[in-house]
Amino acid sequence: MDIGAIIGAIFGVTMILIGYILEGGSLGSLVAPSPLFIVIGGTIGCMLLAFPLPELKKLIGSLKTIFTSKNYNEIEIINKLAELSEKARKDGLLSLEQDAQNNDNPLIRKGLALVVDGIETEVIKDILIREAELHESIHESGAKMLEAAGGFSPTMGVLGTVMGMIVILGNMEDPGELGHKIAVAFIATMLGVGLANLIYLPMAARIKTKAERDKMISDLIIEGLLSIQAGENPRIIKEKLNLALLEKMYKKGGSKQDSKDEGEG
Repeated sequence: MDIGAIIGAIFGVTMILIGYILEGGSLGSLVAPSPLFIVIGGTIGCMLLAFPLPELKKLIGSLKTIFTSKNYNEIEIINKLAELSEKARKDGLLSLEQDAQNNDNPLIRKGLALVVDGIETEVIKDILIREAELHESIHESGAKMLEAAGGFSPTMGVLGTVMGMIVILGNMEDPGELGHKIAVAFIATMLGVGLANLIYLPMAARIKTKAERDKMISDLIIEGLLSIQAGENPRIIKEKLNLALLEKMYKKGGSKQDSKDEGEG
């Protein structure tokens, strides 16, 4: 369970509602069925139109990654690969057969099984890269759909407000009710913008962040497994993977800083 995602979602919504109450608003005034139907129903309709059902089914798997946490540690993985390398150099590649069945990481399990079976290096590399890319594409697809929902939702909110104003302007017999009716009409805009910026877009960003980390770990695993098959020195493997990890983390931080500098410029 990824507690950070749950806390973030609850905290964001709670703070906004508290701010609304401090401004003199009432939570009861936000409960209106018509904006819910227009914004949420309209967004779902747009999603069904924009994406085929098989793609939308992938979104369920992507949503699970938001609220679940993988207990992968890059340093522990590097140390484990170095241990496996030392074992292979001492007892041979066939000694890794038990590790190929019991390792917690599915990519390591698959890679070790291929190494033990004596598959050629290029074939192993191709299979593992494709495996990693498959998981990455699922993440990217989920993030893309949530970003699309983040675009549709505010538009549906504005549409709901416009529809409400049309009804209000067409029935102005009771001026005393105008204020209340206009307020209800604007709930749709608030709901559309709120869902987009508190739910859909942050969820898409979290999926992308987790996908980046998964890719970084997969790259380390693939490089380590190929080094094990090549019979490289365990100490060299450990140093090489540690440097690769530092390089990836530096590039990730540097790219974010570059984007920030470009924005400021």
